[in-house]
Amino acid sequence: MPTAAVIGSGIAGLAAAIRLAVKGYEVEVFEANDYAGGKLSSFENTGPDGGLYRFDAGPSLFTMPHLVDELFRLAGRNPADYFEYIRLDETCRYFWDDGARLTAWADHHRFGQEIETVLGEPAEHLHAHLRDSAVKYNVTEKLFLHRSLHKAATWLNRDALRGYLNLPRLGVFGTMNGANERRFQHPKLVQLFNRYATYNGSDPYQTPATLNIIPHLEYNIGAFFPKDGMIGITRSLVRLAEDLGVRFYFNTRVTEIVTNGKKVVDIRTVPKRIGYPVDVVVSNMDVVSTFRRLLPTARQPERILRQPKSSSGLIFYWGINRQFAELGLHNIFFSNDYRAEFDCLFNQQTLSDDPTIYLNITSKHKPDDAPPGCENWFILLNAPNNTGQDWDALIAQARQNVIRKLSRNLDVDVSSLIQSESVLDPRSIEARTSSSQGALYGNSSNNRFAAFLRHANFSRQFSNLFFVGGSVHPGGGIPLCLLSAKIATELVEEIR
Repeated sequence: MPTAAVIGSGIAGLAAAIRLAVKGYEVEVFEANDYAGGKLSSFENTGPDGGLYRFDAGPSLFTMPHLVDELFRLAGRNPADYFEYIRLDETCRYFWDDGARLTAWADHHRFGQEIETVLGEPAEHLHAHLRDSAVKYNVTEKLFLHRSLHKAATWLNRDALRGYLNLPRLGVFGTMNGANERRFQHPKLVQLFNRYATYNGSDPYQTPATLNIIPHLEYNIGAFFPKDGMIGITRSLVRLAEDLGVRFYFNTRVTEIVTNGKKVVDIRTVPKRIGYPVDVVVSNMDVVSTFRRLLPTARQPERILRQPKSSSGLIFYWGINRQFAELGLHNIFFSNDYRAEFDCLFNQQTLSDDPTIYLNITSKHKPDDAPPGCENWFILLNAPNNTGQDWDALIAQARQNVIRKLSRNLDVDVSSLIQSESVLDPRSIEARTSSSQGALYGNSSNNRFAAFLRHANFSRQFSNLFFVGGSVHPGGGIPLCLLSAKIATELVEEIR
């Protein structure tokens, strides 16, 4: 059997391992941590009375579940035997400091009525926006998301022609904010749809309006919740991979990709690996770290590696000694000056004193994630990537700002309810996941050429080296990482 080594067990590494095993490869996965999943992992904290709070450590929104199901079907398995999820009736609850509150319902008609009632915005504006989002997605999906942008065949087919003909509709030459201001009358609705730029760590005042395809995933395809929490995705894929014969080596750090001429011939690890040379290597490690650490003598693709990075995140994991009926699974507490917040984030490389707060509470759908009468709060702030800031000071100030904002909106002293706490910041994200500068989504998407400034899913120097994950094409987030594995493993077939 041909052999393949996968470096890293993030969601893209797991998907690549499964796809290669289905293709007949003997696959080994090497993971520096003692757990699988990368950012898609889980942990528990203990409250003062011994009660357990469980947290999904990273991604908290699940869209496009068919991309996960596809992996089970490729292996000839029933997805439901491994992994179950439900479709959510509401996608998010929104809060503003002036007391305005709005629920984004999955049902478009109900959501339209909500924005008419709360904001006075005609429902048709919402429906038109979601139709436009679907058009953008349908034009770009087959061209940009399922194929390598770095192969000539991608640009010479019927899907490419359709893309060329619809180029004006994609919003390549305008910004997301500009398009949303033209679409909507109410600034709160503009802000609501501007927030989708953060789904790939971008600035809505800079990123192209093409990224208005993102609401299509949440509203037209749907938002979902895995019955075991987001960690259920990781656990089910590890189980599938093991059932297919994939071998995992945890606490095993890859230190070098060994090359000979134009081929990769082996990898070196700590602890030392006892095995055979490999036919294919797939790196799920950040592409910057892959080249800088594992291929230091190879030609470095500097133009790509030096691109500005996406934003990062600052996460507080709080065990809360109370339940809140007004909160749902996904909640957003908006800042009062969104443009100023993004100026802090991308231009000043710091945190705003009035941050937008994303609050995820999985115990709303999985009650055993918190003790009875309690909730597990996952609080995410958009943060700049790590460039040497005084993070200890920033975290302390951000904690005060978050408590003040949530206490004001919920009319309660939140600080008195915190029973347990953990913090994840750009430094620890970088250390745990080898993400360059702690960026959550690789290179920034704050210009119209960003899609072309991500590294390809294959190496031009070494014929049997491939790349998957959020730092390469097509981008970050669970769906795009899964698609990166699909693209890369299909390219592997070309060298067999």
